[in-house]
Amino acid sequence: MKNTLLSTVLATLAAAAASGAPCDGVNVLTPAEKAAGWELLFDGTSTKGWHGYNGQNTKSWVIEDCALKTVGTEGNYGSDLRADLATDRELVDFELSIDWKATKGGNSGLLYGVVEDKKYKAAWETGPEYQFLDDVGFPEKLEPWQLAGADYAMHVPSERKRLKPVGEWNNTRLVVHGPRVEHWLNGEKVLEFERWSDGWKKLRESGKWKDYADYGKAATGRIVLQDHGSVFWFRNVKVRPIR
Repeated sequence: MKNTLLSTVLATLAAAAASGAPCDGVNVLTPAEKAAGWELLFDGTSTKGWHGYNGQNTKSWVIEDCALKTVGTEGNYGSDLRADLATDRELVDFELSIDWKATKGGNSGLLYGVVEDKKYKAAWETGPEYQFLDDVGFPEKLEPWQLAGADYAMHVPSERKRLKPVGEWNNTRLVVHGPRVEHWLNGEKVLEFERWSDGWKKLRESGKWKDYADYGKAATGRIVLQDHGSVFWFRNVKVRPIR
């Protein structure tokens, strides 16, 4: 009887593993999402559709528990140690949803409008960034424009945002439609701004980006997940082109 029960349990576990049960409900589209035009950017099992920015080495990225994971490799951008992950396709106007989870003190981000060219050493030289960060455990003093949900080094997120603790999944929604950009965090809008406006240009030309001539100018570009040397997980990466 014991052997029969053990065999049944093992068979059940094997069947679940074979069917991909641990990933059930993750990295999939509902019928309603498909009807609305949503597409998956990450299939949960491979980096198909992605590559290292400017062809750089992606060995600091792995797939773990149905998620893309940065393993926490130190080193400079563009070195043989780590690189950001860029989509093969380029997008113009879109809505993007992604789940992300940080480790203590973790720092990462989602960039868009990224241009690939060997004259750029990193994606952030051209692409605006939705900041992913552990605000609570970060080991250094933070400026408001560095906090999670910020348009990094440009616009500050709402103080009423709800950031989940380290180890829990956050959901980010990014809407880019012409000059208008919206940042959402865990179901609440935390920031909106107009690209290329006089106010935007003033921030760009007076802050961190004043020495980067092509920052934020491209209307068409790649989506990029940043490897900032921290351990992060990303899953349920979905996009809906706006036409």
